[in-house]
Amino acid sequence: MTEPNNGNIAKRFRGYLPVVIDVETGGFNATTDALLEIAAVILKLNDGEELEPVEVFRYHVKPFEGANMESSSLEVIGIDPDHPLRPAIEERDALQRVFREVRRELRATECNRAILVGHNSFFDLNFLNAAVERCGIKRNPFHPFSSFDTATLAGVALGQTVLARALHAAGLEFDADEAHSAAYDAGKTAELFCAIVNRYKPVYETWVRP
Repeated sequence: MTEPNNGNIAKRFRGYLPVVIDVETGGFNATTDALLEIAAVILKLNDGEELEPVEVFRYHVKPFEGANMESSSLEVIGIDPDHPLRPAIEERDALQRVFREVRRELRATECNRAILVGHNSFFDLNFLNAAVERCGIKRNPFHPFSSFDTATLAGVALGQTVLARALHAAGLEFDADEAHSAAYDAGKTAELFCAIVNRYKPVYETWVRP
């Protein structure tokens, strides 16, 4: 891995800082269902002007009071919210920790705002926004409705929309046994996003440097 070239990521994404977010939840309704895990991956441009993941932050989250948790969802993600050894923290604390790291990168890169990157990003962004509103957080560094969806990007660039298949098409590994962990899914989504962005590097360079 070469040293990061922080100054150019703002130019590459029009002042936005892409940050990969993955959430694990107690269902599909962002308003009523629990946020149980959140992971964020910080991306940087290296000296070769290629995007790469450099840091992962992951937090187990305590369900908010009155949160719905579907047994079928918990079975899929393999989370027991009541397990005595689960190192869960309050929802507000988890969000603030993620936002603190994102703001640090915004300052370092001179980007104006973060933009969420996710696989089927509408899902993750909805849960993030619902949690922000629930916790009364006033300074959300993420754009409230724009995002980069790797399912869409992979469909265009690789002809695949399922995460595992898109990764394989990009020549990247995927372990189904590790899936549905926020940290693992976020990490793999970050690898996929970087692979697609770097694939289009020649097009970008032609556009900005005619």
